[in-house]
Amino acid sequence: MNVPVTTSQPPEPAIRVRGLEKSYQKLRVLRGVDLDVARGSIFALLGSNGAGKTTVVKILSTLLKADAGSAHVNGFDVATQAADVRGSISLTGQFAAVDEILTGRENLVLVARLRHLKAPDSIADDLLKRFALAEAGDRRVATYSGGMRRRLDIAMSLIGNPPVVFLDEPTTGLDPEGRIEVWQAVRELAQGGTTVLLTTQYLDEAEHLADRIAILHEGRIIVHGTLDELRRILPPAEVEYVEKRPSLEDVFLTLVGASREREQL
Repeated sequence: MNVPVTTSQPPEPAIRVRGLEKSYQKLRVLRGVDLDVARGSIFALLGSNGAGKTTVVKILSTLLKADAGSAHVNGFDVATQAADVRGSISLTGQFAAVDEILTGRENLVLVARLRHLKAPDSIADDLLKRFALAEAGDRRVATYSGGMRRRLDIAMSLIGNPPVVFLDEPTTGLDPEGRIEVWQAVRELAQGGTTVLLTTQYLDEAEHLADRIAILHEGRIIVHGTLDELRRILPPAEVEYVEKRPSLEDVFLTLVGASREREQL
């Protein structure tokens, strides 16, 4: 008796883009962008200012229409199923969209109520704990640091548990400590099964966070892959034995951490 051989199909990517093009009058911003983002992964779209990163995010989040090509998010076509796409995503822009007059908890409760979710107070408390903001939850957001505001902004974007999150240059303008706080929040998103597409112009940010990286240059993806795959593009480096010295980041975080410990004594 012959038993039929079954082959499992690879899971559909959370984001699939083919031949995406966009122009503003005579300026061609996107010139045929192709990319796939696996579910539950962190994908970094890396490029300099003006490379077209934000334009890609706006098209994927249905804020902008492409001139040509196709894009699917969570299995939905961004052009013909925009409402389904918007129900599957959350977008955090380059600047924190939080109400500084309200407290952190009030911001979260407000969004939960706007989404018509049950138990908005419980949702707010859970997210405050998850993003290490519980002690600051009853303070007005105007008193928050840049890193705290950005963490609150990301927490607000997770209300309703969207499967796909877009982060457009999430650490722009943050100090080193704030950047690391946001990095940790992004890692926790992916660990919870959320697909994250982030745009950045910071090389170290893509290196620290991303499972896969695509470099967007002059409207095209010129290379994509894992960090190791991208490293293999260049010739092997010569091995030299040198004394490892602390980086400026090591010095900064050590001093700031020591200062905070003294304040708590």
